[in-house]
Amino acid sequence: MILVTGAAGFIGFHVAQRLLRDGHSVIGLDTLNDYYDPALKEARLNLLRANKGFSFHRVSVADQAAVAYLFSNHRIEAVVHLAAQAGVRLSLKDPHAYIESNVSGFLNILEGCRVHKVRHLVYASSSSVYGLNTKVPFRAAEAADHPVSLYGATKRTGELMAHCYSHLYGLPTTGLRFFTVYGPWGRPDMAYYSFTKAIIEGSPIDVYNEGRMKRDFTYIDDVVEGVVRVLGRPAQPNPQWNGGDSASSTTPFRLYNLGNHSPVELLHFIELIEECLGKKAVKRLLPAQPGDVISTVADVADLSRDMGFEPATPIEVGIRLFIDWYKEYHRS
Repeated sequence: MILVTGAAGFIGFHVAQRLLRDGHSVIGLDTLNDYYDPALKEARLNLLRANKGFSFHRVSVADQAAVAYLFSNHRIEAVVHLAAQAGVRLSLKDPHAYIESNVSGFLNILEGCRVHKVRHLVYASSSSVYGLNTKVPFRAAEAADHPVSLYGATKRTGELMAHCYSHLYGLPTTGLRFFTVYGPWGRPDMAYYSFTKAIIEGSPIDVYNEGRMKRDFTYIDDVVEGVVRVLGRPAQPNPQWNGGDSASSTTPFRLYNLGNHSPVELLHFIELIEECLGKKAVKRLLPAQPGDVISTVADVADLSRDMGFEPATPIEVGIRLFIDWYKEYHRS
């Protein structure tokens, strides 16, 4: 039995669907908060509930007693921990929400895994941990100790906490640094979703740093494939570790980038959406916002070597698939 936290979220929903298709029993955990429209989360959840192998618990990972009870009453073999307070900009307004969910909540998951001897914990980290890093492409083996948002800082904190549990208790942990995941059933707060909505409605879109930003957009199916492959290969100690590799250790601990390793400039990204919609955007060019990273590029050589896989869906294909889903879901 596999526990998927954040199962009603974008990535969690897709991961749970894939695990169910592969024949696994899945316990979904989610708090269904209103960070974005809960109706979308409910719609995802309804699709998961159609599977006999799926059960759902409306629980916050920050609820220590509820999480402990869940672990105690189910034979959880592995965990995919995707629940988190997401978003860089909200962390400027409500920092406590990020500590509660991303730090305290993660500790509760780590404790559940420790006490019940879970065979592998795979958890979501983020490209936001790279912050001020200027050497691109970003390599997971290199230090990432200068985040520029509290969101990024909490994700880096989670990685360090995971290492402690791998070292102290032998818990195999693998962190995946996601790079701008997009696709069907995505998050309305993400730029590609909000841009699509605004362009259809004829509303202006806010383009920060005047569009001179690059993102390593990664299609959801590639992310799911990466998660599933990593889940099936619990982290092992690195016998050659000499202290210079931040992505491995003498303990069963690993970090991988999960990105398309093909950055796209934001203005070109908008052009692709315009082409799919057959309609031009009304752009409102603005300066960069605090906490924004100008460019993200993933080095996925380690993932390719260890898992025999790397994301490869072209942005042109992924955006078309998202737009097709958007029109069907919103009947637009």
